[in-house]
Amino acid sequence: MSGQALKDLNTMPASERKNDNSNKGNFTKPHSENGNLEEKHRKATASVVEPVMSGDESVKTEVEVGNIEVEYIESENLNDVEDVDMTLKALLTGLDSKDWVLVCESLNDVRRISIFHKESMFNMLENVIPLIVKSLKNPRSALCKTAIMTSADVFSAYSDHIINSLDPLLLQLLLKSSQDKRFVCEAAERALIAMTAWLSPILLLPKLETYLKHRNPRIRAKASMCFCRSVPRLGVEGIKAYGIDKLIQIAASQLSDQLPESREAARTLLLELQTVYEKCSVPTQTAVPEEDSVPTQTPVPEEDSVPTQTPVPAEDSVPTQTPVPAEDSVPTQTPVPEVDSEMGSWEHFCQSKLSRLSAQAVLRVTNVAREGIALGS
Repeated sequence: MSGQALKDLNTMPASERKNDNSNKGNFTKPHSENGNLEEKHRKATASVVEPVMSGDESVKTEVEVGNIEVEYIESENLNDVEDVDMTLKALLTGLDSKDWVLVCESLNDVRRISIFHKESMFNMLENVIPLIVKSLKNPRSALCKTAIMTSADVFSAYSDHIINSLDPLLLQLLLKSSQDKRFVCEAAERALIAMTAWLSPILLLPKLETYLKHRNPRIRAKASMCFCRSVPRLGVEGIKAYGIDKLIQIAASQLSDQLPESREAARTLLLELQTVYEKCSVPTQTAVPEEDSVPTQTPVPEEDSVPTQTPVPAEDSVPTQTPVPAEDSVPTQTPVPEVDSEMGSWEHFCQSKLSRLSAQAVLRVTNVAREGIALGS
């Protein structure tokens, strides 16, 4: 019977035998599908890998095309857009596209318009900035870096006009500046430097204060560095208006932070505050004696008038001349420096505004720094 079955199988047409085998088990189809998936994955990833990762010429071509599409152009090398109106009409659609290459092109258009036609996009900023933030959140590094570079150009072009939309943008830049991908991290740090350079510190500092207490220590560190760069831009009068006591409390709290970047920024800020405080207090010490000494020294040329007063010494000239120098020189100059030296003491100021431990930490930092400067000089 088995011989008859074998005979029937041999006499069966080849097409029927092929169909019969294919119906018994689909083993080759999954293999072909897996091959197609691998091919699709290879093609999808070819445009974002480095050229050295593949020796195949076709893959190299795809890589080169991908690199051209995500080319990072510095601000000074950007060219003007050809048609401003058409670019603006397609801008929001391009920024919100699912095609990441198109989004990168649209981000570069935002940069070009910010540089060459910033007035044209001014009314669109409320819609543009959230889309930039969306690109910053994208896990694709090329798109993220392009969005970071766009943020820097927006800061330089619009400065304080974006302050109401800054919070989500600031958070993402702080996050990106503290991540592990170096080229993204460096771009984010440059964007934060541009932010502190172009935005008014009086508006920016309250925004940064929020992140000085963030639970992520890396974000606290980056925020501390931005805060330290912004405070000197206030100037002496601006720091006095903002509150030296408030600023010294903020800096003192960062001295004990987890990361060294935060502590170093706090030390730098404390030295700046000490310099400003001494500038505010020292002029009061020098100006007060001058006011008392000038009136006493200007009538001193009465020494030249002594010959005119010598013939009349027996009258009222002697009793009037003796109290005048005594009133101006001794009583007025002695108490004034005592009061001003107490008011102008950096140590007294720190102890009056901080807890005992915080004041000791601040004074230790500032005294050591001053001693180092003195030894170096």
